[in-house]
Amino acid sequence: MSGVGEMANLPAVISRMLILRRYDAFEKLGFSLSERLVDAVLDNLKLHPDSALHFISSISGRNHHFRPQFKSYIKLINILSNAKMYDEARSYVGRVVEQSELSNLPVSLVFNELVAVYREFLFSGVVFDMILKAYVEKGLLKHALYVFDKMPSCGCLPSLRSCNALLSRLVRANDFHTVGCVYDQMIGFGVSPDVHTLAIVVDAYCKDGRVGKAVEFVEGLEKMGLDLNVVGYNNLINGFVEKRDMLGVDRILNMMAERGVERNIVTWTLSIKGYCRMGMMDQAEDLFMKMKGEQSGPTFVFDEKVYGVLVYGFCQVGRMDDALRIKNEMLSEGFQMNTFVFNALISGYCKLGKIDEAERIMNGMVDENCKPDAYSYNTLLDGYCKKGSIGDAVKIFHRMTSDGVHPSNVTYNALLKGLCRFRGVDGALELWQSMLEKGFTPDEVGFSTVVHGAFRWKRPDIANTLWKQALARGFAKSTVLLNTMLDGLCKQGKMAEADEILRYAKDLECSPDAITMRTMISGYAKIGDVERALEITEGKEGIPVAASIEVYNSLIGGFFEAGKSDRISDLLIGMAANGLTPNVVTYGALISGWFEEGKVEKALNAYFEMREKGIDPNVYICSAMISGLKAVGRNEDANRFLRKLIDLDAIPDLKQFRHLFTVDGDDDTASAVISDSLDEGGLWKLNPNHILYNVVIAGLCRCGKTDDARELVGGLSRNGFVPDEFTYSALVHSASVSSKVDEAFLLRDEMVKKGFSPNIVTYNALINGLCKSGEMDRALNLFRKLPRKGLRPSVVTYNTLIDGCRKNGKTSEAVKLMVKAIKVGLSVH
Repeated sequence: MSGVGEMANLPAVISRMLILRRYDAFEKLGFSLSERLVDAVLDNLKLHPDSALHFISSISGRNHHFRPQFKSYIKLINILSNAKMYDEARSYVGRVVEQSELSNLPVSLVFNELVAVYREFLFSGVVFDMILKAYVEKGLLKHALYVFDKMPSCGCLPSLRSCNALLSRLVRANDFHTVGCVYDQMIGFGVSPDVHTLAIVVDAYCKDGRVGKAVEFVEGLEKMGLDLNVVGYNNLINGFVEKRDMLGVDRILNMMAERGVERNIVTWTLSIKGYCRMGMMDQAEDLFMKMKGEQSGPTFVFDEKVYGVLVYGFCQVGRMDDALRIKNEMLSEGFQMNTFVFNALISGYCKLGKIDEAERIMNGMVDENCKPDAYSYNTLLDGYCKKGSIGDAVKIFHRMTSDGVHPSNVTYNALLKGLCRFRGVDGALELWQSMLEKGFTPDEVGFSTVVHGAFRWKRPDIANTLWKQALARGFAKSTVLLNTMLDGLCKQGKMAEADEILRYAKDLECSPDAITMRTMISGYAKIGDVERALEITEGKEGIPVAASIEVYNSLIGGFFEAGKSDRISDLLIGMAANGLTPNVVTYGALISGWFEEGKVEKALNAYFEMREKGIDPNVYICSAMISGLKAVGRNEDANRFLRKLIDLDAIPDLKQFRHLFTVDGDDDTASAVISDSLDEGGLWKLNPNHILYNVVIAGLCRCGKTDDARELVGGLSRNGFVPDEFTYSALVHSASVSSKVDEAFLLRDEMVKKGFSPNIVTYNALINGLCKSGEMDRALNLFRKLPRKGLRPSVVTYNTLIDGCRKNGKTSEAVKLMVKAIKVGLSVH
């Protein structure tokens, strides 16, 4: 050290130079830096903030081997804040926070130094509030809470602004319990809340699902002479919207009116969103129109968000024409298209299976200066996967990455699910390996998807390997993964292995849930071990099992499997005692079980009881009915049932079979998919067969998907399926209804070539198609040929022709047909 550096009064020399602004002389001064020297100089400069600031700034850049420590910064912060140089002070508060975070300094050490300097300098306590807010902004909530708790002990209170910032950050962190504690402490400290504080607390209660508590809080404010602003009431409304409670929303709107709080655009938008979330789109649009009619003026700013909410709502319920109408109205009002509205339309078309239209919408985003985001790509990719068009999904994946949008777990999980469903587990494993090689970490949904796929394609070895990998990667406590493993083992009847997995999971502190127990009950029921299933149901495993329709449905199937159908009536009585009502799966199990035992009348009684209760049969029940009737030699009844389904348009809606509409694969793939769906439907005793395929084909035809039905028929035919009279009748009927008359006649001709004789139902469909197309001459000509084909026109034939003649101006022909029908004893309209 130089001679000057050895001077005992070096801090005084440095301080004097800085106070006199002899900065050049100071820069030329040679001395060694130390924390002791820095602290001494800052003590001398505590009333000279500019000099202190120059000193710290200079020494920070002078020596790369020395940096002022947090204690020096704390002294400087006090000096600057005392001089009301708050911007500069906040800058160095940020350095203290950054340094404490990087060096992992205990917050208590920083706070104690703050207290020591505060007591030494006797300056303002504003520094405590500054560091509190800095910790909050950095997201160091434990540090912030420590400072918040300790401030009153040194005679300082947090500012209202800092308290609000802390509360808001806690809400963002979903730490709702602490929000209540901090609010109570605020009040205890004597910090009076403002409307922003109250709105934040209400938001916390609502996001925690405690909307009732939020209402109590708001009602209690009136006694304290406080009230919410419109933001607070909007938070409360949003809480009720999330719970789908529109009565609660109305209650809050009335409360606002009583207290003179005017609705703003957010209030209206949230209320409309509530109806949309419940699928009540007519009420949502009525409210929208009311808003447009009532609200005007400079204080009410109409925006595109409310249009977006309506568009999204219509898309979610499949009303795409209405969605487009609202979108066009939005554009006519001068608003621009945005990513949210585009994504809503993409999602809506994907839900309807119109993936090509969804992709067209996404392609049009660029023209409107909108760029597809992760949601856009993931929704479209998932749509292709659900449809079975894995190749198209992969193309979207590559386009996504080339556009700079990074795939997420959502992206990969959709692809994995699609591959497992339609291409087998090997394709999924190739993608899985690619994910790992790229450093991507699968989540529990990804593991569960591939485990499920492995079991589905009868590869339990792969499932076990993935299960062990998942445990090694930290998913030992994943109940979702546990349930997937148990589900796969139970479906294969490997109950000993399932029990072992369950015991091991408990040892790893994985908590079984209601689904776990229902899965085990179902597994034991399937192998006929109903006594063990009942033990689990009664909670003898130490885990209570709530009475549910799923449990009873499994037990019904189990008793049939065990040959103990005499106990079924006791189960049904138990269901009623627990307030449970049989559903379509219950009746499916009863119908299938009674037919299996040859008790046809009981099966039919169950079917008619189901219909009397207004429950439509699903595809599995139709198959069980037809198979059961044919098994006991009642072929005519079975055929009559099939014909009635088509004549009455009673084929069930096959939403659960949308993924069969364009299966990429062979009959084995279709069979695997149907088998899996049978199991999910609770009818695991049914096997995919000729009858079931016919019912699925008829369902596709009923949905107007003639092309998909023909594609499925073609794929199944290449693998041994032989279309029969029913198959062709369904296809002809569908083509005719769709006004594809020429195609319908070609199918009729193909049917005849295969040796089948079209019946009157088939010809009625053809005549109906001709009438709808306005080809009345062809329709009447075909009618006249019916006797030559050995067929007698039915009342449906006459009514169809009479109606067609009337609509096409052939009144005289209609009258002739009516007269002819009456002559042969038919009652026509």
